[in-house]
Amino acid sequence: MGLDPVVLFFVFGLFAGLVKSELKLPPALYETLSIILLLAIGLHGGVELAEQASLQLLGQSGLVLGLGVLLPLVAFTLLRGLRFDRVNAAAVAAHYGSVSAGTFAVVVAFLLAKGIAFESYMPLFVAILEIPAILVGILLAKGISRDTHWKELGREIFLGKSIMLLLGGLVIGAIAGKEAIKPLEPLYTSMFKPVLAFFLLEMGLIASGQLASLKRYGFKLALFALLMPLLGALIGALLARAMGLSLGGTAMLATLAASASYIAVPAAMRLAVPEANPSLSLTASLGITFPFNILVGIPLYLALAETLIAWGL
Repeated sequence: MGLDPVVLFFVFGLFAGLVKSELKLPPALYETLSIILLLAIGLHGGVELAEQASLQLLGQSGLVLGLGVLLPLVAFTLLRGLRFDRVNAAAVAAHYGSVSAGTFAVVVAFLLAKGIAFESYMPLFVAILEIPAILVGILLAKGISRDTHWKELGREIFLGKSIMLLLGGLVIGAIAGKEAIKPLEPLYTSMFKPVLAFFLLEMGLIASGQLASLKRYGFKLALFALLMPLLGALIGALLARAMGLSLGGTAMLATLAASASYIAVPAAMRLAVPEANPSLSLTASLGITFPFNILVGIPLYLALAETLIAWGL
């Protein structure tokens, strides 16, 4: 079986950027595609959340919150072992404790194409994982400092675009319910993959620009950006099995744990830790980890989930 067409759009964008093509998408279109994807993911999750809300889900959400604290600590330890300074190690670690909504959209499309069911409240976990890593990253970088503008930072974290769109979609979907939301269903059914394809085309173009930074930051950064997704995926998959998630849910949580933020966290860290070098974080998360997950990682994480289930875990 060949690559999914939406992934080929990413490869096309990556190639066009690397050969310095004049191909560009209008910035307004990229913003629009981002908004549609995040709202669609939130709406779909909210509709299902209304039907499946339970104490078990509350407990699972608490475990996912703990995952959001653990992952940046693991990433920070790895980065310090690779001799990155404390501030930059903390900033990069925050990106890897958080998640990529774009990667989540791709794994949704991947599992749907394969006919693999998954827990439909997973968008809730995306929203949960966005927040704790930012706070952990700040504490790792500078401790509890009087210089930190917590009010501004709180607005950046909780009122940022990605969180607002995801949570807004979740709330609207949960309140409206499945019947009332039917006219909007195409957002997360027939329209989802075409929108995702154009989004990935633009992400390929952006990622190609970040790869050039490897000449400056070299082997250590590339090693971390390839090792951390694998380690994160293993931790996420083991947690998913402990939570009793399905095959699709296990692959999805592994993918979330393997992903790295390139939207919400850069904005928050720029505000809270301005002395950190943003090129390090974006080169790792967007230039290396995002393409790795899209092209290789997601099928690998599904195979990991299948293996753990076959072992009875």
